[in-house]
Amino acid sequence: MDKPQSTRQLKVGREIQKELAEIIRSKGMAWADGAMVTVSEVRVSPDLSVAKVYVSIFPSGKQESVMGILSENLRSLRGELGAKVGKQLRIVPELVLYLDTSLDYAAHIDQLLKQ
Repeated sequence: MDKPQSTRQLKVGREIQKELAEIIRSKGMAWADGAMVTVSEVRVSPDLSVAKVYVSIFPSGKQESVMGILSENLRSLRGELGAKVGKQLRIVPELVLYLDTSLDYAAHIDQLLKQ
């Protein structure tokens, strides 16, 4: 279990989440294989060197291809992020992508409840 994040970690995480979401949105849906990509959460390590980025992808059938696209473009995403938050952060954290499956899980539970 992760220990609670400090106020600084939470602030940096929110800023990274906001800026990454804007960067991905600006690239457009064609870039993301026609899927809607949402940055649902960002958790930053205590030393602010690593950011775990949780992305939610809709429709779920395109999750694998979109995660591949995001992974291939991780360096450029980090570079663009650095251009936006470079004034506030001394070091732009290393980005690690994770698929947020909470929406799929909620839909599955909803489906089970309807049966």
